[in-house]
Amino acid sequence: MARSFAIVPAAGHSRRMGHPKLLLPWRGVTLLEYVLSIWQRSRVDETVVVIRGGDDELIEIATRLGVHTVIPEQDPEDMKTSVSLALKYLEQQLSPSQRDAWLLAPADLPGLSIDLIDHLLAAYDPEGPAVHLPTVEGRQGHPVLFPWSLAADVHALGETEGVNALLQRAIVRELTWHDDAILHDIDTADDYRRLGGETDG
Repeated sequence: MARSFAIVPAAGHSRRMGHPKLLLPWRGVTLLEYVLSIWQRSRVDETVVVIRGGDDELIEIATRLGVHTVIPEQDPEDMKTSVSLALKYLEQQLSPSQRDAWLLAPADLPGLSIDLIDHLLAAYDPEGPAVHLPTVEGRQGHPVLFPWSLAADVHALGETEGVNALLQRAIVRELTWHDDAILHDIDTADDYRRLGGETDG
């Protein structure tokens, strides 16, 4: 039976926000806690979050929720580095097989959907592995499901290539989705307010 692994890069600096966005309140908890709880309530088997050393509040949240937490010795330069670190952790700790799959979405995606995660997992066929890419009116959303066989390709990406470069090297199956919330992460205070973040009034 194929296993599935969620990868949650949470090692950014929130430079455009100006303060730690993953600690912002969202539906009664922090944004990180909310997003991780979505993964935990889905059918995904294991969740790995990558957090910078020194981000003690984020580390405490991840530890309390019982997800796998990767704390790099050096701060990841970008999301690609975080993803590579998470994949290496999985390789070392959980020994995935080529039948397995990994899913990727940013940590600041409040519109992450349990239904979509489960839909992607149900659509995945380990006998004919393909990238499963959710789209809303032709626009790419998250999470994206990758067959485990593409993990090695992440480690081999060029300096100027992001994880999206994998979409050019693999069979991609687009899955139409109905909710554009999967398109919108939080980079700025305006994003937070527009998406329904809690303000002081």
